[in-house]
Amino acid sequence: MRTNIVSVSGGKDSTALLLLAIEQETPNLRAVFADTGNEHQMTYDYVQYLSEEVWPIEVYKADFSRQIAKKAEFVATKWREEGMPEEKVQRAIAALKPTGNPFLDLCIWKGRFPSTKARFCSEELKRNPIIEQVYEPILEEGGEVYSWQGVRRDESINRAKLDELEEVGGGLWNYRPILDWTANDCFAMHRKHGVKHNPLYELGMSRVGCMPCIHCRKDELLEISKRFPEEINRIAEWEKATTDASKRDGATFFVDTPVHKQVEWSQTRRGGREIDMFRKEEEPALCSSIYGLCE
Repeated sequence: MRTNIVSVSGGKDSTALLLLAIEQETPNLRAVFADTGNEHQMTYDYVQYLSEEVWPIEVYKADFSRQIAKKAEFVATKWREEGMPEEKVQRAIAALKPTGNPFLDLCIWKGRFPSTKARFCSEELKRNPIIEQVYEPILEEGGEVYSWQGVRRDESINRAKLDELEEVGGGLWNYRPILDWTANDCFAMHRKHGVKHNPLYELGMSRVGCMPCIHCRKDELLEISKRFPEEINRIAEWEKATTDASKRDGATFFVDTPVHKQVEWSQTRRGGREIDMFRKEEEPALCSSIYGLCE
C-alpha cells in the first residue's frame, strides 16, 4: 500500500503542497514536521494552527544523545592522549551534555556550526529523522512511500534540474508536484482555501525555517536583529556552548564571524566599510514583505 507523506515546514511552499494534496483527496495522506530546534516561535505556532485547522501534522525531531556520549568518551581519552590541556578537556566534557534541542545538540556533537561547504543541518535535522522515524517503518513492512516535497524550479539552479517524480528505490519515491509553481502561486493556494500564511512573511522574512538560517541575506539578518534581538542573543549563547565542546578556539554561527559581529556588518553600506546610521537606527515597518503581502 502506498502512503503519501507531505513534509511541512511552516513555509509557503510546503503549506501550498499540503493544501494541494488535500484538494486532490490524496489517499493515505500523512503530514510531518521536522522540528530543528531553531525555528521561531511564530513558526511553531503556525504549524500548530495548520495541524488544528487544516490537517493533523505529526512532529518528529533528531536525537543526538548517543553521538554526544560517544564524543565525551573520545574527548576523555583521545584528547588527553594527544596532550590537550586538561582545562580544555574538562571544559569540553562538561559541555558535552544533551540539551534536548536538536540544532544545538548537533553543533555540540560536531563541535561546529553548519556552513555553505558543510551543510549538514538539513540532512541531520530534517531528512534523516523523517526517513528513520517515518519512512523506514513503512518500507520495512513492504509498503510504498511517496515523499511529497514542496520545492520549486525558480528557487535554484539545482532545483531547476529536478524531476517531478523520482524513484529513490526500495519503495521510496520523491514527488514534487509544485516544481513549476511560483511563490505567488503558493500564496494564491492559501487564499483559495482560506488558510493564513505564516506571519513571518509580513515581518521581512524571505524564508521561515531556521531563525536565523546560516544562509540568511544581509537585509534579513538586519530585520531579525531589530525585530527579534532575543534570537541573536540565543545564537550567541549557542556559539559559546559549541565552542566549549570544540577543539576550535571559537565556533561561530556564520563562517569565521560571531553572530553579533555579523549583525554589525548587516548595518553597513559601501561593501561593509562603514556603518549606515539610517539602516542601524531605522525602526522596522509594521508590515514588510518581499512578496507584496502588505499591499
